[in-house]
Amino acid sequence: MSDSISASELSSRIQRGEALQLIDVRTPVEFGAGHLPGAINVPLDTLSAERVRAVGGSNEVVFICKGGTRGGKACEQAGSWGIRARNLTGGTDGWVNAGFPVDGSGKETISLERQVRIAAGTLVAVGTALGWTISPNWLALPLFVGCGLVFAGVTDTCGMGMMIARMPWNQSKTCKTKL
Repeated sequence: MSDSISASELSSRIQRGEALQLIDVRTPVEFGAGHLPGAINVPLDTLSAERVRAVGGSNEVVFICKGGTRGGKACEQAGSWGIRARNLTGGTDGWVNAGFPVDGSGKETISLERQVRIAAGTLVAVGTALGWTISPNWLALPLFVGCGLVFAGVTDTCGMGMMIARMPWNQSKTCKTKL
């Protein structure tokens, strides 16, 4: 079973002491900048049924990301593994906007989504400029990026995002992760 949970409902359940495991699926750097108190970091690209079961135990699992999209993907995956999971509506942004506290450095980071847009835009601009000035063969680069974006939109899977999530600047040696 998988569905969503609002920030206020989650806060109430935490205050009542219900058995919940909060799993933040953002990159370690995003997690380190600010996360729900008690959440652990298991980045989406490392998520597996075994990890979720090991971390969550018999508790209900609540997945969290920045805005709800990656948490929703994690929730769907967990549901396909027979794990009861919920997605925090609006993610960490929704939690903060509802007035609830976060733990972390508070250091502003560039979200994974923004990094993908920056990379895609740069590749399109560079490929187009090189296609005009050096050789029309360079126009294959923006064509490739455009096809990748269409594929990402149709399948809701972003290869560029998965690659960028593994880059060193999206990793942190100081944030606490389990497994």
